[in-house]
Amino acid sequence: MERSNVRNFCIIAHIDHGKSTLADRFLEITETISKRDMKEQVLDQMDLERERGITIKLQPVRMEYEGYVLNLIDTPGHVDFSYEVSRSLAAVEGALLLVDATQGIEAQTLANLYLALEQDLVIIPVINKIDLPNADVNQVRKDIVKLLGCQAEEVFLVSAKSGQGVVQLLKHIIKAVPAPHGSKQDAVQALIFDSFFDEYRGVIAYCRVMSGLLRAGNHITFMLNGKVSECLEVGTFQPELVPRDVLSAGDVGYVVTGLKEVRHCRVGDTITTSENASTRPLPGYKILKPMVFAGVYCREGNDYPHLRDALEKMSLNDSSFTYDPDQSEALGFGFRCGFLGILHLEIFQERLIREYDVSIIVTAPSVGYRVLLSEAGLHAQQRKEKLAGRQELVITSPLNLPEVTHIEKIEEPWMQVSIISPKQYMGNIMGLVQERRGIFLGTEYLDENRVVLQSELPLASILLDFYDKLKSVTSGYASLNYEFKEYRPCDVIRLDILVAQEPVEALATIVYRDEAYSVGRKVVDSLKDVLPRQLFEVKVQAAVGGKVVAATRIPALRKDVTAKLYGGDVTRKRKLLEKQKKGKRRMRQRGSVEIPQEAFLAVLKR
Repeated sequence: MERSNVRNFCIIAHIDHGKSTLADRFLEITETISKRDMKEQVLDQMDLERERGITIKLQPVRMEYEGYVLNLIDTPGHVDFSYEVSRSLAAVEGALLLVDATQGIEAQTLANLYLALEQDLVIIPVINKIDLPNADVNQVRKDIVKLLGCQAEEVFLVSAKSGQGVVQLLKHIIKAVPAPHGSKQDAVQALIFDSFFDEYRGVIAYCRVMSGLLRAGNHITFMLNGKVSECLEVGTFQPELVPRDVLSAGDVGYVVTGLKEVRHCRVGDTITTSENASTRPLPGYKILKPMVFAGVYCREGNDYPHLRDALEKMSLNDSSFTYDPDQSEALGFGFRCGFLGILHLEIFQERLIREYDVSIIVTAPSVGYRVLLSEAGLHAQQRKEKLAGRQELVITSPLNLPEVTHIEKIEEPWMQVSIISPKQYMGNIMGLVQERRGIFLGTEYLDENRVVLQSELPLASILLDFYDKLKSVTSGYASLNYEFKEYRPCDVIRLDILVAQEPVEALATIVYRDEAYSVGRKVVDSLKDVLPRQLFEVKVQAAVGGKVVAATRIPALRKDVTAKLYGGDVTRKRKLLEKQKKGKRRMRQRGSVEIPQEAFLAVLKR
């Protein structure tokens, strides 16, 4: 296929605005998938995506229509997966900006639009769900015209569910999106935008060929690390992997790299060939820093190698996820993992259990705090690590927080937060922001009814249930987007949780000093409901340093030891009860309580 007949584009939108459904209609119209094999959200390959109704992974597909090759990349919509969107945008020349006619422009719509404009892509505005009874097409079109500065007739109206207007949109994509740059005669440059590990064929890289020709049998070089391998197969997505003879400039496809170690193939790297080598790599992607950290440990110690291999393969498939070896006295060997948000953590946990069959314990999440050590703390750190210590540390685990006397200052990450909502909920939102220690910056009206509220919030305040509370105070109408701004000083301490007077390291958290009691009370009350009752009374306590700030008791299971008595003197009954009392006292001293996974989830969602 000639390069002039190739079009590369992606679909960007807020979550649940119909990206995957529109992709389904494209696949039907272009007859890429037969009617017999067609199903809803066909590009959502994971069961988890279908169950939750959201796109988690970007998914490319090649379509042919009226003599043109259309390479589409379907992208996620949630803020936690914005890195997937940025990688997709670097591999295409155009983007469909999809807006729900019933919801209007939302926070992630704006965020994804700005990402596309940074890449200098052609933007095609599309309003979806125009056939719904509560669709406000005219108002949404006015908002898009005001946002993009385009003409009203340039905004396409479609119903992805019924197919109305989709054919006209497909034809406009061919006209509006430019053909890819690059020449077949130039040196080979292919940008890796995703990859996964196949048990039988090794690492398979998803790439966009920017220039040159890539064939099976070529000797390929990964330019960032210098690793050399042989290209075993090239092909395209329909949406399953279909082998082809060659990938040429402008094509989006896959390369079976022949690598058996996933660390050699990284997203953002450039593939070239020995036969037609390039002298410089492509710019690649900005490396994202994880903002939320949690410990991941095996329930069984002998599963550690299995967990390590699973994390290595997942880091290949999800390049925004990081992991480092960690060790806990209570939980043994494990890993300290970094994520972009709480949903990212939940999805990771589900995938790890489902796809790799690993039984794990995930500790309560925390943000990364920056700690400036005092002189005493610096000397203590040097003695502890037996090397030249750093005066500034990034603490991702509550267990690593130095003693109070060793700390000069602690700083926490603050986020720039954008909230789009109907104007009648402004007061509720401002109250929620103030309650969560935020700073309200200002407002901007999208139209006479919808407003964008700009504010700054500490990440720890929006980490767990801020989005749920936001939906509650706005009757479900608000949308949220946030990005890192800077580190600022804070007053935080470590909150330890003791079960049966034994500290449970996995439940330790870092909290604001003035919230220690309220958080501790919530945690111990949550644990009281989920911890299994024992044959002895169990104390559940929250402590700061050596001081208990909140406590509760789980009553013992009562066994009726007098049930077998059928008569006689009352002293027989008292003798058995005294014997039971002594036994319970011994059990309380020696007995241990196994913490179920539900307990960790209770703290996670406190």
